[in-house]
Amino acid sequence: HVQLVESGGDSVQTGGSLRLSCVASVYIYSLDCMAWFRQAPGKEREGVAAIGTDGSTTYADSVKGRFTISRDNAKKTLYLQMNNLKPEGTAWYYCAPGPSRYGTCLLSPSLYNNWGQGTQVTVS
Repeated sequence: HVQLVESGGDSVQTGGSLRLSCVASVYIYSLDCMAWFRQAPGKEREGVAAIGTDGSTTYADSVKGRFTISRDNAKKTLYLQMNNLKPEGTAWYYCAPGPSRYGTCLLSPSLYNNWGQGTQVTVS
């Protein structure tokens, strides 16, 4: 059972930047996919970005070109660099491990488990 702790959430203005971190209790190189999700009030959880063991990445269309996912295996840490934040980015952000499908890390929340407690991002 992987335990995850997210951090880095804050309140920022539109156009600002944040870097989220997710520290795992195990070495994340052993996990096929690591991903970030977010859930806004009254909305379903949605996938934001995912990264595979080979460094391949998948992004939601809404964040392409603005967000960058990365992983530091030695530090057991997953990151999400968020630039040019928009008000619709206001949400709780979660990380989770999951399996690859067809050689790709997909962004469907149903494929992931062992959610962390989340970190809150507010963009105004």
